Amino acid sequence: MKIGVAGSMQYTEKMIEVCDQLRELGHQPFMSSFGDRYVGKSAEQIEKLKLEDKYEHDAIREFWQPMQTADALLVLNYDKHGIKNYIGGNTFLEMGFAHVLGQKLYLMNPVPDMPYYGTEIVAMRPQVINEDLSKIN
Repeated sequence: MKIGVAGSMQYTEKMIEVCDQLRELGHQPFMSSFGDRYVGKSAEQIEKLKLEDKYEHDAIREFWQPMQTADALLVLNYDKHGIKNYIGGNTFLEMGFAHVLGQKLYLMNPVPDMPYYGTEIVAMRPQVINEDLSKIN
């Protein structure tokens, strides 16, 4: 299965690790092509890179291109900003891509209690895999 892997770029190293695990399970994972730029960077450096990638390198469209031929999206929703299982705005947008494209949608952890768009996340009917990649099929 061709699977996009998305989440906060603060967790780039974890995204790379999950992509490796998905390959071992026979999947064809992909993530942002900008991912290597974030490895080993501080939180402050990552925030600057995120803005640069969005404004100067059209990072949103960059991920949209491979999403069009994917079968699924896996969201790595880990704790951030004091919110358990956080899903940020850009990741929420990518979830919308998958939903509109009729793709399977997986969350690594349960749906977060997010103000403003928590109900929209639930409405997309993601399957929560609770850190168990074998549940992706």
